[in-house]
Amino acid sequence: MPARVHAILVVRPDGRTPAAHHLRRTLAALGEQTRRVDALTIVACGDDPGVAAVAAASGAESVITAPASTTFAAATAMATLRVRGDAVWLLAQDTAPEPEALARLVGALELGPSVAFVAPKLVRWDDRTSIVSLGVSMTGFGRTIELADDELDQGQHDAREDVLGSDVRGVLARTDAWRSLGGLDRSLSGADEGLDLGVRARLSGARVLLVPTALVAVAGDGVAGLPAPLTAPRRRRRAFASRTAQLHRRLVYASPVAVFFLWLAILPIAVWRTILQLVRKQPGFVMPEWQAALAALVRLPSVARARTRIRTSRAASWAQITPLRVSQRDLREQLDDDADSIDPARRGDLRFFTGGGAWLVLGAIVVSIAAFPALAAWTVLGGGGLQPLVAGVAQLWAEAAYGLRASGFDTIGPADPFAAVLAVVGTLWPFDPSRALVIVWLAALPLAALGGWFAATRVTDRSVLRFAGGALWALAPTFLAALTQGRPSAVLAHLLLPWLFYAGSVAQRSWVASGAASLLFAAVIACAPSLAPALVVALVGAIVLTVVLRRGRGVARLIWIAVPGALLAAPLVWRQLRTGNAWGLLADPGLVWAGPQVAADAAGRALLAAGIPTPDLVGWAGFLPGVPTWWVPLLAAPVALLAVIAPLTQRWAAGITLLVITALGLATAFGAVGISVAFAQSFPVALWPGTGLSLAWLGAVGGALAALDAGLAPRLAAVRTVAATVAMVGVLVLAVPALTSMARGTSLLTNGPASTLPAYVAAAGREDPEVGTIILTPQNEGGVSARVVWGGSQTLNGQATILSTRTAGIPSDDEVADLTANLVTSSAEDVVGDLAADGVSFVLLAPVAAPESDLSRAFRLSAETALNQRDGLDAVGDTAKGALWRVTQDVQPRASASASVHDLSRTIGLVQLGAVLVALLLAIPTAASRREARRAPRVVGPHWREGR
Repeated sequence: MPARVHAILVVRPDGRTPAAHHLRRTLAALGEQTRRVDALTIVACGDDPGVAAVAAASGAESVITAPASTTFAAATAMATLRVRGDAVWLLAQDTAPEPEALARLVGALELGPSVAFVAPKLVRWDDRTSIVSLGVSMTGFGRTIELADDELDQGQHDAREDVLGSDVRGVLARTDAWRSLGGLDRSLSGADEGLDLGVRARLSGARVLLVPTALVAVAGDGVAGLPAPLTAPRRRRRAFASRTAQLHRRLVYASPVAVFFLWLAILPIAVWRTILQLVRKQPGFVMPEWQAALAALVRLPSVARARTRIRTSRAASWAQITPLRVSQRDLREQLDDDADSIDPARRGDLRFFTGGGAWLVLGAIVVSIAAFPALAAWTVLGGGGLQPLVAGVAQLWAEAAYGLRASGFDTIGPADPFAAVLAVVGTLWPFDPSRALVIVWLAALPLAALGGWFAATRVTDRSVLRFAGGALWALAPTFLAALTQGRPSAVLAHLLLPWLFYAGSVAQRSWVASGAASLLFAAVIACAPSLAPALVVALVGAIVLTVVLRRGRGVARLIWIAVPGALLAAPLVWRQLRTGNAWGLLADPGLVWAGPQVAADAAGRALLAAGIPTPDLVGWAGFLPGVPTWWVPLLAAPVALLAVIAPLTQRWAAGITLLVITALGLATAFGAVGISVAFAQSFPVALWPGTGLSLAWLGAVGGALAALDAGLAPRLAAVRTVAATVAMVGVLVLAVPALTSMARGTSLLTNGPASTLPAYVAAAGREDPEVGTIILTPQNEGGVSARVVWGGSQTLNGQATILSTRTAGIPSDDEVADLTANLVTSSAEDVVGDLAADGVSFVLLAPVAAPESDLSRAFRLSAETALNQRDGLDAVGDTAKGALWRVTQDVQPRASASASVHDLSRTIGLVQLGAVLVALLLAIPTAASRREARRAPRVVGPHWREGR
């Protein structure tokens, strides 16, 4: 039996609990051992008066003082110089052995002459029935595998003896083996020290044994081993140490030929593992991954020293440790056992088919076909704020990038984020992107019903209320108004909002929801920039509540929601702020079109409060001629009434939250009707209040469902169904004029046109997408509006708010104005040559909006006369789009952007694409994320069930 056991106790005060407190318990445990240690050396890392006092009173043979940055490996190396016994016992301030621990460890070491060291069973500091670690192994690629951890101790692993390695805490090693192996490897950064020591011991011909009957309590709060993952900084520190140790061991254990190639592969593997970390929903481990990779790249001297130690002490082949590794089959079985140990799911079935969700969507499909029957035969949607999209997918994405814009001579700047949304939509039908908008319109009602139904699952688990939520969302007055008037950005925003609510309401729980919510948040703001203030306020409120109620757990996930949207909008924000046009950031994207809007007076705001964004009461003003319509806004009253009483029910928390969302939406709508930031020719256009009403409708419908979801006495349970039915019937009646508008011929939707320019120009544009056309439009109040368009048509994705919202002219505006004045003035010379030099091939004199005033008629006739007299202009003739002339001189190509613009565009695109890819990787669910989601209820917030 070893005649003398020398214990090395390392103390470093860097844990959450004062080191002196843990040290007292560890020293008391040493004093209670049935087999007492023969000598004790304490290594105090750092200057802590409490630790110094306890160490001085401990009776230790010696106390060594070391800097606070000293690692456990370095501290044990310092203490080894004073070891004179036959065995070394490695302890830290948070390793408290039970009374029989040392006796059993010494006994096992005595019975195995070939054993280099023995390891105890580590249990929790405050619960000896929970295993922290009992043996460590590794896979064929060097990944560390705990053989038993975080388990209830039922003696299921007590028969295990031979292992590859162990946790370093509590290890009892023979002094001669300890010295010959060179102690612990200092380059492991505190991880896998026991595993590495075991590998080197096995290669030297010795054995490593477990002693499961020897118990040592550990707190995970000391200098030895990995810290307990109780906080985010600790989890990151664990990840860095573990990955650093793995990379170091990989280089140390590899054959000499493979070392160089493994070193070269460190950075590529770091890229791949970064993607894996995002897929695994662990973005916090990305930075530790790269820190570990960079550390491994520069620690080649440490690798050389470690390889030398193995070479000098090696007496066995690597093949002898292969049976002790963990095979892929064993690893899969262990993962399967972990999955089977998960508690039963707390949430019920989704019941999409059995609960009426599928029937709701099927009914919405039927209603959509009946309401818009002609759309199935159309290829391009026109009317209202609709225009065709560009013909190619590549051009779709080019229009979404920073660079030359589709209007103006040399207008260079950022595209609206809405162009990226349109690029995604158009890519869904790559052969004819314009048809994708037709499909969106035809599928809008069922998609809205589906989104509303899923959003309702966050509020209630009652099937009838989910059905009502989907129906109310699909029949929202603002949504139907956007559909019949042709407002693509408003339609897309309404379709996306319920999914943002669905993902965002649980974003603090998981990275999957956070990643999905971040993409939806960016898309909603791209479609409806006026919603940005309200959504940011809601997000900040959620962050504050998370800090208060969850002590900050999940705050990083909530903050991430805003990151992709901020990066996508950053170029536009920078451009507008630099030009002093901050209000322009609120402009509705797409074609600037006023359309019928409510007035910004008391009557108009009353309509907005009822959820109605149009002065014709969503078609009711002309649906029943001569019949009073004062009662129409009352059809939405049941939803509003239920939403108002929701905070007074047992679902008061959800009711208050949803009422706040309603208030934010109404405030946005009220403010929108009084703000004009964009111009259509010479007329200011107010913001569309419908997107704000969509947000308000989301909160109101959710509040109504929360109110109905509250507990009712059994004899009053039927009231729930009756109230939901009344609300649905009221909104359905309100929707009748809009749903029948196409059949009655009052809808603004039209079949096409395929091009907003004459067919002659459209044909030329198909051959040359850079063909230029200057469009002159006389104004009824006098003067002329002029703009330059490139390609065969103006397109929806080619619109840019940096042009429609500018409040001051730019050099290209002055050039267009000079060319226009010269074109319509017969005395000007060589203006056609200037057009050709700028790349303009056509001049279009567009008709003014009816009725034409005397001023505009006189200007039009005068302009036609001047253009007909121009040398170098050939009259093509009158078309449905206006009078057209062709430039007969040699037309120069349009000036291209400089190399610096292309470089900037590429940089911006890569940053934005990177953010989107990260969000996509986070949003992809995995088996682990699905298991984690099943642990939480689907309904958000305190929930009340009858009978409980």
